[in-house]
Amino acid sequence: MSIITNINKAFDHRIRLGIMSILMVNEYADFKMLKELLGATDGNLASHAKALEKEEYIKVEKQFIARKPNTRYSITKLGKLAFQKHINALEKLIGK
Repeated sequence: MSIITNINKAFDHRIRLGIMSILMVNEYADFKMLKELLGATDGNLASHAKALEKEEYIKVEKQFIARKPNTRYSITKLGKLAFQKHINALEKLIGK
């Protein structure tokens, strides 16, 4: 078996890696928080979040707070498992 077998293509972009990393240590994060922490543009962040949502790695909740739209993201059980496998594979790859 190849040492890169468990490296997940869904996490091969820094924005996606960042979204998953933030959600692993926070119960949830809203769009504004992710955008600021990752230094991403609206469109860039939205497209990467959509890709992770499509894989069912993150859950997206849209709501209104004081009449303003708010998009909140949280990690799914599947997402946690997939990301942990990915991190473990990377650690193996670098010999940690």
